[in-house]
Amino acid sequence: MIRAVGFDLDDTLAVPEHSRVRLLADALDAGGAPELTGAVDRAAYLDAHANHRTADSRVPVFEELLAPHDVEADPVDLADAYRDAVTTALVPVTGARELVSALRETYRVGLLTNGPVRAQSAKLDYLGWWDAFDTTHISGDLPAGKPDERAFAALLDGLESDPDATAFVGDHPEEDIRGAAAAGLRTVHVLDEGGEPAPEADASVARDQLAADLPEILRGL
Repeated sequence: MIRAVGFDLDDTLAVPEHSRVRLLADALDAGGAPELTGAVDRAAYLDAHANHRTADSRVPVFEELLAPHDVEADPVDLADAYRDAVTTALVPVTGARELVSALRETYRVGLLTNGPVRAQSAKLDYLGWWDAFDTTHISGDLPAGKPDERAFAALLDGLESDPDATAFVGDHPEEDIRGAAAAGLRTVHVLDEGGEPAPEADASVARDQLAADLPEILRGL
């Protein structure tokens, strides 16, 4: 029986109104490096981000991205511009806050999100979600981020729950689903339209049906 539920944040409970490609381009422009638009793409950003999951900010991410290029831009300015762009573009998935509140009447509910402390904290401030969960964990404050088992161990400790009594709900097949499954948690894969669930997922749900369908899914795990 499931007694606790952990959630991912980005692209699970909240999504940007604009594409992340556009948000990165906007940040490069606002941060003083418009000439890198196109040269620094989303794939390069994700690779650099993965190398700095436990960082306090995105400054080392942009330092890595700038290193191959002869530009005057300051990685601090770029990190600030990207944080502002991503944060202010975020909107909750329909019914997400109400879903979490309702689940807390039955389960312990936590958040485990990958990213720098400043960036993810800014999102929670903007959404007003610091008090939405029983326990909140940001990879920048942890020894490792998802999919590392240590990240899920921190969540389980905060939830005061065993792995087999805990479900993790997230959109990323590697970080959220394979990582949680390897740590012994049950898993619910949140899918974009037309998406396919990871083989490790115990269940899946369309993102736009998350609030409507997740309670019954949890009861069936």
